[in-house]
Amino acid sequence: MIINCKKIVKKYATKTVLDEIDLEVKQGEFFGLVGMNGSGKSTLIKTILDLVGINSGTITIQGRSHRDVSSRENIAYLPDRFSPPAHLRGQDFIQYMLKLHGTDCEKSKINHMLEGLDLDKDVMRESVNKLSKGMTQKLGLASCLLSGKPLLILDEPMSGLDPRARILFKKQLLQLKQQGTTVFFSSHVLVDVEELADTMAVLHNSKIYFSGAPKVFKKQFNGETVEQAYMNCIEDKVGS
Repeated sequence: MIINCKKIVKKYATKTVLDEIDLEVKQGEFFGLVGMNGSGKSTLIKTILDLVGINSGTITIQGRSHRDVSSRENIAYLPDRFSPPAHLRGQDFIQYMLKLHGTDCEKSKINHMLEGLDLDKDVMRESVNKLSKGMTQKLGLASCLLSGKPLLILDEPMSGLDPRARILFKKQLLQLKQQGTTVFFSSHVLVDVEELADTMAVLHNSKIYFSGAPKVFKKQFNGETVEQAYMNCIEDKVGS
């Protein structure tokens, strides 16, 4: 098990955001965490990365406590509100991130990735503060995909991407999957989860309502699509 969360509780003052969350992410799988805006997806991701403290429970990454800095050395993370240093050019940011990850990428590999995400050379010469949200997001995604890390944690990775960019990004992800990379991602775009995830979990009202394969989710909650099953799941749990 690459990520193992047991009975995670997170409170802000008197508000319980995560209520005894159990979650397991297996080596080599694509795991999609779904839920409405404000459901606690980002908080859960930040607790795993020890960016936010927990009130109780345990989290391990590759068998080591998430509090141990070394447990996170094989992770590349993209936050939900990605904002790179404004003074850097796009190409400088990529080089900066590769150094932080300790990754030595050939220029041809970098160029191939940038082309694969439709980031042209003119864009990469621009200061990041001049880039659109979509271009900035692609820059962050490129830095993670080029990191060479075996575990990617991506919080709303499709945010700000137009349809073409989403298709190109998913193509890059699937290539990494063939190499055995584990991807844990959050999303409120259920079509992407249905397409990409081996396993999904529904986070709602601070609890995990379901965890398993999308096809099992659709069968259990009587939906032809994950979107339909999600609505049935939420309504079923609320009504029960």
